[in-house]
Amino acid sequence: MTASTARVPVSWVFDVISPFAYLALPRLRDLPAHVELQVVPVLLAALLDHFGQRGPAEIPSKRRFTYRFVLWRARRLGLPLRMPPAHPFNPLAALRLVIAAGSDLRAAGTVLQAVFGEGRDATDPAVIAELAEQLGVRDPEHALADPAVKQRLRDNTLWASARGVFGVPTLVIGEELFWGQDAFDMALDYLARPQSFADAEMCRIDSLPIAAARAAGK
Repeated sequence: MTASTARVPVSWVFDVISPFAYLALPRLRDLPAHVELQVVPVLLAALLDHFGQRGPAEIPSKRRFTYRFVLWRARRLGLPLRMPPAHPFNPLAALRLVIAAGSDLRAAGTVLQAVFGEGRDATDPAVIAELAEQLGVRDPEHALADPAVKQRLRDNTLWASARGVFGVPTLVIGEELFWGQDAFDMALDYLARPQSFADAEMCRIDSLPIAAARAAGK
């Protein structure tokens, strides 16, 4: 296999709690044919805790802007979007369902479509049971309680935090992170021309010194 046709592993790290993951999902079809995509469900709350961050929904003005921006963005993209009955919500059952169903794009897309395309409640066991049936997961109560499924979610999240993934969705390509639905074109450029990300200015900003730092807790 030549270098031009070598398979390139790319990880798509997401949480079903993120409407931006829903917006990003259709763009995954634009990845070049030589990409070997891995779908990696993670728990965003654990990533936020790891890096000491607050989520967008934890700041009232940012929460309002984020929801309005997501709806505006979906309309611009021609995607149906309806926020679920409450947000943020506990995504554990939905994340475990994605894993139990194989951690592939079909599983991720089915759940994200239900949550943000149809505005369904992913904390409702009846909704989870219906989605499980669509995905061929028998006895979802047992499947979601499987220690191996729970451990995979923990392992995914630990792997992501160790790689420096601080938010979702993120494309992980080698050592590079491309965070957010709006960074997708940047990731495509990197896949096509990685050398353009290694020029003098790119290298300089990688080690740009910090001139002032905010005190902890302020």
